[in-house]
Amino acid sequence: MYEQASHAVLNDILRELKPEIGNFRLRHFYTRLGANFYAIHSLFHLLYGDRLDFKMQMVSLVETLAVRYMERSPPLRKSDLARERDYNWFLSQKWVGMALYCDRFAEDLRGLRTKLPYLQDLGINMLHIMPILDCPPEHADGGYAVRDFFNVDARYGTTEEVEALAATLKKRDMLLVLDVVVNHTSNAHDWAQRARRGEKKFQDYYFVFDDREMPDTFEETMPEVFPATAPGNFTWDEAMGKWVMTVFNNYQWDLNYRNPAVLIEMIDIILFWANKGADILRLDAVAFLWKKIGSTCQNEREAHLLLQLMKDCCQVTAPGVLFIAEAIVAPSEVAKYFGEDAINAKECEIAYNATFMSLLWDGVATKNAVLLNQGLKHLPTKLERATWLNYVRCHDDIGLGFDDNDVRLSGYDPVQHRRFLIDYFTGRFPGSVARGLPFGENPKTGDSRISGSLASLAGLEAALESEDPTAIDDAIKTILLLHSLILSFGGIALFYYGDAIGMLNSLAYLADPAQRDDNRWVNRSYFDWQKAALRQQSGTVEQRIFSALKKMITMRKELSAFADFDNRQLVSVDNPNLLVFLRTDMHNARNRVLVVSNFNTKAQLLSLGTLRPYGLFQQEAMKELCSGERITVDNDAVTIPALVSCWLVD
Repeated sequence: MYEQASHAVLNDILRELKPEIGNFRLRHFYTRLGANFYAIHSLFHLLYGDRLDFKMQMVSLVETLAVRYMERSPPLRKSDLARERDYNWFLSQKWVGMALYCDRFAEDLRGLRTKLPYLQDLGINMLHIMPILDCPPEHADGGYAVRDFFNVDARYGTTEEVEALAATLKKRDMLLVLDVVVNHTSNAHDWAQRARRGEKKFQDYYFVFDDREMPDTFEETMPEVFPATAPGNFTWDEAMGKWVMTVFNNYQWDLNYRNPAVLIEMIDIILFWANKGADILRLDAVAFLWKKIGSTCQNEREAHLLLQLMKDCCQVTAPGVLFIAEAIVAPSEVAKYFGEDAINAKECEIAYNATFMSLLWDGVATKNAVLLNQGLKHLPTKLERATWLNYVRCHDDIGLGFDDNDVRLSGYDPVQHRRFLIDYFTGRFPGSVARGLPFGENPKTGDSRISGSLASLAGLEAALESEDPTAIDDAIKTILLLHSLILSFGGIALFYYGDAIGMLNSLAYLADPAQRDDNRWVNRSYFDWQKAALRQQSGTVEQRIFSALKKMITMRKELSAFADFDNRQLVSVDNPNLLVFLRTDMHNARNRVLVVSNFNTKAQLLSLGTLRPYGLFQQEAMKELCSGERITVDNDAVTIPALVSCWLVD
């Protein structure tokens, strides 16, 4: 968009850039800068326009974009151009991801390259490597307490090996996802160390205070993220002689984005990793970016402005790179991280569908789809050029973040229902087969979240211990049911390493002093390659899970109706145990798939009366794609087997 005032500023800025920048051919850079500058200037002015150094900071920002563009390799620039032409490329149904820890899956980055055949055997073509940047070993928070944003932890390898991995993945038509922790740094980071030594410039990179007056004012409205292990939001730093904001852990210092230098530093970091070959960058803890007294310091308007700025700047230098918003927030807030408008307020193209995940687990515990159906009716609408990241498990705990009103409309009391779910998944509820652990229990409120591996939460651990074939069957069916839904719902399906072979909880973390107080490590165990080998042995638990998932993934990639173009229609049925939705190919309405999922442990009847208005079951049977079987009509209804998700076509 051309606007005279902002482009007059741009002309001034270009004259002030370092002379060496003018020696490069930057045609595409200047074209993109001109196209995005009105938005960049407007957003920067909204955030920092009252500062005396506004112009100087704008020059610094544009120089950062130009320098990183000059460093961008020809193959990456070529990829940018291709993705600009095919701008909906990531909405295809062909993308299926897996999140894993480099060291726990394959020791290091070099070893990871040798393990790619396992991923491709399953059908994975998007690899999310959990944080690999340099962290203090004793206070790493699983890689989220970064000491050096430009260096890989020596235990995993080097930045050169990241580039080698990215090149290998591209040859295999696979995407690379890397993390950038945007909310905080380790207290061992150079910025924090220099702040401790009294350098005012770097103290301004954080929230630091001489006494408790301001911290106490913030604390009046700020919730605690980890009340059991890291109560409060501020830590006294003896070396600096000041209080510092530490929302997550006392060794993680929150960055102060009221300082434009912090934003420019982070944009530089984002573009550095884009230039190393990342196709997608996962921005961690984006809901916390802007701190404001009198608020929860989450989901503030300014946090969205910062993300829009980051995205516009990335569009100038590395437009082929996508952002994932790691925002595990209330359902009403999640979709805001896509942006408010497809053109003028871009933020992140991808967001975690945490609401869907928690609703799926509710279905597992209740053995019905009542709250699942109710919650999905109110799932926020995404933008056209955005997509959900659908997942069953990840490295983190499970939060029960669905809407209280949806819980009430489903006939439950919100407090009592969450208490039931916590008790169920931690094995306290009579008859529960789940083996999870309570995480982050708040003694003041009684709130808690849930840790545990997918297989252990789904009952496989208990079933194997009891050697009960029926219980083993039910656990495997539950695992497949949940994955079937993330594959068919619409969006990118994200698997978690170990789930495709039914890996259970691991208590090995208890022997590590740095991990034993954080039971999320129960689900971060070392990948069991001996179990993985059993996927080739007929009849094993590993083979039954892996082969079924592999078939689903293969089938998904062939179904154009599963591409994510707002082409899902929730179908209301009279059986509370069933979730039913219709997926339709946007280019050919005759290509459609009816997804019917039964959360009950008994077979359920689906009346055809509610399906006929959609033109379904006009014949006497529909084909179930994964099994190849025909689902036949009997007394104007069809029978859906227990704990099964069917993909039905005419």
